[in-house]
Amino acid sequence: MNVEETDLPGLGRRKDFMTASGRRIGVVELREGQTELFISTWDDPDTCQASIPLTGDEAATLGNLLGGQHLAMKLTEAHREVPGIVTRQFSIAPDSPFQNQPMGKACIRTRCGVSIVAIMREGEVVPSPGPDVVLHSGDLLVAVGTQEGLDSAADILRNG
Repeated sequence: MNVEETDLPGLGRRKDFMTASGRRIGVVELREGQTELFISTWDDPDTCQASIPLTGDEAATLGNLLGGQHLAMKLTEAHREVPGIVTRQFSIAPDSPFQNQPMGKACIRTRCGVSIVAIMREGEVVPSPGPDVVLHSGDLLVAVGTQEGLDSAADILRNG
């Protein structure tokens, strides 16, 4: 994937790429710290078809969703030949009893046999997180296990 980067004097930096559907999608990182998601046509990157300003939290959440989905797809592909193994993502909600708690406090592996293989946080991947990693609202946990185990893990993370 070819990502083009363009300095925007006085404003910030633009990063974009062409999609297979013929659109140009990217972000503008403004000097003041805001982020703006935009879509334009392939032939005129300056003609904006849509622009969505994002707060820092919104940009981090979008990064988690996109990065988590990509990671989950790779894991699903890797487990395709293992019957009964499923990959799923869980988001830590603001009202989760495990928000701001070490992940080990949830005892996910012990209680339902599910492994948390990564955490997506603010657009970054925390691979193979240990039990001492503190969970935060908006974290996206990538988990591997049986369907029943993953259903149980979702309930634990939601209700304790």
